Amino acid sequence: MDTLTERTPRVVSAVKLLRTAERRKTGRFLAEGENSVTEALAAARVHELFVTEAAAGRYATVVDEARHKGVRVGIVTERAAARLSDTVTPPGLVAVCDTLDVPLAEAVTPRSRLLAVPVAVAEPGNAGTLIRVSDAVGADAVVLAGDSVDPHNGKCVRSSAGSIFHLPVARERDTDRVLATLAEAGVQILATAADGEIDLDDADELLAAPTAWLFGNEAHGLDPQVAARADHRVRIPIRGRAESLNLATAASICLYASARVQHRAARPIT
Repeated sequence: MDTLTERTPRVVSAVKLLRTAERRKTGRFLAEGENSVTEALAAARVHELFVTEAAAGRYATVVDEARHKGVRVGIVTERAAARLSDTVTPPGLVAVCDTLDVPLAEAVTPRSRLLAVPVAVAEPGNAGTLIRVSDAVGADAVVLAGDSVDPHNGKCVRSSAGSIFHLPVARERDTDRVLATLAEAGVQILATAADGEIDLDDADELLAAPTAWLFGNEAHGLDPQVAARADHRVRIPIRGRAESLNLATAASICLYASARVQHRAARPIT
C-alpha cells in the first residue's frame, strides 16, 4: 500500500474540511483521535480513515474495526497527518465522517424532557463541553441557537469526548424560531440570570416539567430580549466570593439539577 502524502488529492480534499465553509459544502467533517474515531465508527457514516504507520500500531483495534466496516484506510506520512490536524501534537488518526446535525424538528419534539439551548456560543471548547455534559445527564438534544459555533469544529468535537455522536445536535440561526418551536412542543423555557426571580435551590417543582435551558454567550451572556422570552429566569446561588460562573460550569449545574429532579420523579414508588 502506497503511503499518502500531503499532496495526495485524497489528503488535500480532507484537509479542506478543517474549514467551516468546506464542511458546509460537502456535509463532511474530520474526527480526530482514538476516542472520536471509535465513536464515529460506532454511530456515524465514516468514508475514510487516515492513519500514520506509528498510529496504526498504537490503534490497531480501531483500524481493524474500520476495515471490518468497509471503511477505506489510507496510510499517511507524519507531515500529511499534521496537515490533517488542528492540534499541536497530532494523534495520527483522522476519520472523514458525514456531518451529524439534525433538523430542529427532530431535536425538539413533544416527547422532549430536557434540552440544552446555548445561544450565540462562540467558543468551540465550551460548545463541546456543553454537549458532553448534556450527554452525561441524559438530555434529549442540544440546540445551538443564533450565531453559534459549528459543532463539527475540531476543538468542539474533541471537547465533546465522543458525546457529539451520542445525542442529536441541531443548529438554527433564527433564535425566534427555536423559542417558538420549544413553546409549540410544550417545553418550558428557563434562562440563567444572576438576578433571576427563582433560586435554583427552590426550583425542584418547576424542574420536574419538560425543560429547555437557555445559556448565553461566554462574553456577553444571554441577550436581554431572548431572556425575556423565557418562562422563568433562574439564578444559581453563589455562596462564596466568586463573582460569577463560566458558561460550561453554569450549564453543568442547571442541567444536572433538572436531570436529578426528572430522574427522581420517573422512578417507581416502592
